[in-house]
Amino acid sequence: MEISPYTDMAIMYGSEYGLKIISAVLIFVIGKWAIHKITALSKKLMLKSNVDETLVDFSQSVIYFVLLIMVILASLNALGINTTSFLAVFGAASLAVGLALKDSLSNIGAAVIIILFRPFKVGDLIQAGGANGTVEDINLFSTVLIAADKSMIIVPNSAIIGGNIVNFSNREIRNVEYIISIGYEDDLKLAKEILMQIIKEDARTLQDPPPVVAVGKLAQNSVDFIFRAWVKSDDYLDAYSDMLEKVKLAFDEKGISAPYPQMDIHMSNTENQKGK
Repeated sequence: MEISPYTDMAIMYGSEYGLKIISAVLIFVIGKWAIHKITALSKKLMLKSNVDETLVDFSQSVIYFVLLIMVILASLNALGINTTSFLAVFGAASLAVGLALKDSLSNIGAAVIIILFRPFKVGDLIQAGGANGTVEDINLFSTVLIAADKSMIIVPNSAIIGGNIVNFSNREIRNVEYIISIGYEDDLKLAKEILMQIIKEDARTLQDPPPVVAVGKLAQNSVDFIFRAWVKSDDYLDAYSDMLEKVKLAFDEKGISAPYPQMDIHMSNTENQKGK
């Protein structure tokens, strides 16, 4: 039985491209396996060198992305595709995509700034981008916060860098501070003694820096006290609510009032006569 030239040619091309496809698949599979090993090893080495966890995660993402691009290009080259032309097309496409996704790219740039300048790290309690919470993750596009009620808040990195960042965890101590108002008819000295006593009786209060209770303002309807006490950062939330509760209970017990806004209206005799 004779084999036609077309069949012979098909077998030849099939063998040739079949080998290329197999080679490309093998390069991609083995390459991905190698990438996982390399990124895992790099993470292990960085953690062993006490590199910050945030920087470790970010570096691991960058390494993975760069190596994956290299593996994809090697696979395409094994298929016989001209990668030089592909890179030119990829560059043009990247420019178009970059213009379309400029907001996302700004998030990546913001992530780089966060990693380099480290205004906060994973585990810190922060206020940024209009949200409050504990930092759980920092990735290329967003920062994940866990709020006090355990809800997850995903904040774009550009929103964080574009506004104020308050880090509540980068200091060992924090100050519990209120503006406490009493009425003008209340005993000022007694109120000051009560506030200072509340600070002294709380075991969480530090003596250095010293606590402060002082008249801060003679307002329109009240005398305003500055109440400031320093505690360890871990004790802040409990101390803040406990002391505020003690102030209210102590003032109620001693008959010290919390003033309310008031307005006095005076009517002249002329206005009264017109009303008649």
